[in-house]
Amino acid sequence: MGRRHNLTAKDVGKKSRTPGMLSDGDGLYLSTSESLTQSWVYRYKRHGKEHRTGLGSTRDVSLAEARKAAEEYRKAVRAGKDPRSNDSITFKEAARQYIDTHSPGWRNAKHKQQWENTLETYAEPVFGHLPVSEIDLNLVLRVIQPIWGEKTETASRVRMRIENVLAWATVKGYRSGFNPAVWRGNLDAVLPAKSKIQKVQHLAALPYGELPALFPQLAGIDAIGARAVCFAILTAARSGEVRYARRDEIQGDLWVIPPDRMKAGKEHRVPLSPPALAILDQIDNSNEHIFAGPRGKPISDMTMGKLLKSRRAGITVHGFRSTFRDWVAEETNYPNHIAEMALAHTIGNQVEAAYRRGDLLQKRRELMDAWAAYVTTAPGAATPKAV
Repeated sequence: MGRRHNLTAKDVGKKSRTPGMLSDGDGLYLSTSESLTQSWVYRYKRHGKEHRTGLGSTRDVSLAEARKAAEEYRKAVRAGKDPRSNDSITFKEAARQYIDTHSPGWRNAKHKQQWENTLETYAEPVFGHLPVSEIDLNLVLRVIQPIWGEKTETASRVRMRIENVLAWATVKGYRSGFNPAVWRGNLDAVLPAKSKIQKVQHLAALPYGELPALFPQLAGIDAIGARAVCFAILTAARSGEVRYARRDEIQGDLWVIPPDRMKAGKEHRVPLSPPALAILDQIDNSNEHIFAGPRGKPISDMTMGKLLKSRRAGITVHGFRSTFRDWVAEETNYPNHIAEMALAHTIGNQVEAAYRRGDLLQKRRELMDAWAAYVTTAPGAATPKAV
């Protein structure tokens, strides 16, 4: 039996403020995480295998209380019982509590369902029934490794979600020590990076030189789906942004998309060219949503895709954003950041972003007018000059 009471109350939060574990003796440890949060851990052996169980955070449990709890656990072990059944929770329960706590702050209601479905499908069959204190690197790999090469993006999300649940469990005192689902300095040593195994699949885009011939075909179709596709082309917007566009978002010759409908979570102002405004004038304005189906609900992505396929197979509505980007780069002198703002992309260069605090609306208006002139120009006619 090891020496007892190596630590004093003064040691908590002082010399222990480096990641690692300090022994108080007889299996009681003060654990400091990488983020310098602290908790009490009791280590013991049962059936020849070492286990750890959390006794709570140092914010809630004093040294004296931790010693008392450790003594109770020692008694349980001597009696042949498993002390984990008294204080730990299963991964399944931890995941449920984490999701219930955090989901009210998630932007999209689908995120909760995605979290639940992926953890239920991949993680729970392996260790959903186990206490979170027992989950180690080998168990995490049993979940992640089989799908890392075949379903890389899904596997990456599952890994991140397991990491978050285990981090929550550590802070709550249900487990201690290193988080085995962490990527950097851990899983990256045994799994290849996503970029090395996952081929980026870009959505099929129409070469910009072919668009002036296709656009009048689409514009000639008397259907709400065709008008939505044409509006998406003229605004270089995402199909979802177009499908859910509302009448109250149109402010004169501006389309103001609220943050909750933007991928980046920021309001986006789209200058509307005369052809784009003409499309809006052709549509019945009795519905809240501009591009609504017979029942008044926004049309589906399939409606737009099916209509486009009837005129030009092999391309996608989203691909017109790439068509627009290629045209700007090849046929105009507009700088890169103007095109990126028109596409509502986040400016990656932090220095450049610091100097581009506005949305350069007037320059983007000129760009979108030039784009509309190009798109609506019949093949063989004089192409409008883009500056």
